[in-house]
Amino acid sequence: MNAAQTIVVRLDGRPHTMPLGSTLADLVAALGRAPEAVATAVNDRFVPRAQRGGHLLQPGDSVLLFQPIVGG
Repeated sequence: MNAAQTIVVRLDGRPHTMPLGSTLADLVAALGRAPEAVATAVNDRFVPRAQRGGHLLQPGDSVLLFQPIVGG
């Protein structure tokens, strides 16, 4: 993969390289994380699991993965 075919996002505050055209779902899968085991935010905005496949990552995006909070 050459630099022209990649983007760099900030993953939990650190640079992370992904293929150009990657979605948030692609990133979660590339990290080997179970989709239901993490919650996600891009640029400080929560992204629901059902929307990750349609959320195209952009160069410089700030991505956070965190443990979802459940309960009442």
